[in-house]
Amino acid sequence: MGWSGPLYKIYERRLAQSLPPGRLPAHIGVILDGHRRFARAEGHVDYSSSYRSGMAKLEEFLGWCAHLDLPAVTAWVLSVDNLRRPAEELDPYFRVLIDLLDRLPELADRLGFSLQVIGSLDLLPANLAEAVKQAEQRCPTGRWHVNLALGYGGREEIVDACRSLVADLVADGIAPDDLPEHIDTAGLSDHLYTGGLPDPDLVIRTSGEVRLSGFLLWQSAYAECVFVDPYWPAFRRVDFLRALRDYAQRDRRFGR
Repeated sequence: MGWSGPLYKIYERRLAQSLPPGRLPAHIGVILDGHRRFARAEGHVDYSSSYRSGMAKLEEFLGWCAHLDLPAVTAWVLSVDNLRRPAEELDPYFRVLIDLLDRLPELADRLGFSLQVIGSLDLLPANLAEAVKQAEQRCPTGRWHVNLALGYGGREEIVDACRSLVADLVADGIAPDDLPEHIDTAGLSDHLYTGGLPDPDLVIRTSGEVRLSGFLLWQSAYAECVFVDPYWPAFRRVDFLRALRDYAQRDRRFGR
């Protein structure tokens, strides 16, 4: 739908009013995909403007979630694979992410969320890692929760969870020969980066790509997935509301 103006606002309002409160997800995962393709489509000479638009969109998106009283959001903004890109692509993005992290405490206070940054944070450059530390320390304890996935990979998360679980079992005095008997689904789930949060009910990916690329690999086993065409910087509230409407209309079976 390419039109805008009063008719668009009426349609958006009706979409929002049509969402059944009891059918909204408790945890949404969102894959912020398409920054570079958006930049090329818009004729930008570099990616910096697209990156800034994408992070402004994330702040706007969190406002949409707060308005709907959604309990938890996990946003994937930088993958482990992304870190293999050339420095001329990564350095501008790192600067934009640092700016975002500097703004998040004020946004968290205004919208009422707590913040956790998840991923292989040891792979991040020192100035970005420091910005992560400062943002988490400055964010309040809120009524809902935001995970920001930086340097994140689903396989890496599961490996880290296994290592953490085994280390805790050893610290508890479990003998090496007895370790396999104490490794189970519940224990591993508790040691994931998202431990303590419900698994995502809905995962949204922008840019038209129809795959999860390892996002919340363990947690998304029974998540409903919605793949939308707009690149992340062009993602609109109406696209979000449509995804929620689609989710609310599905019959979730959880593998049964």
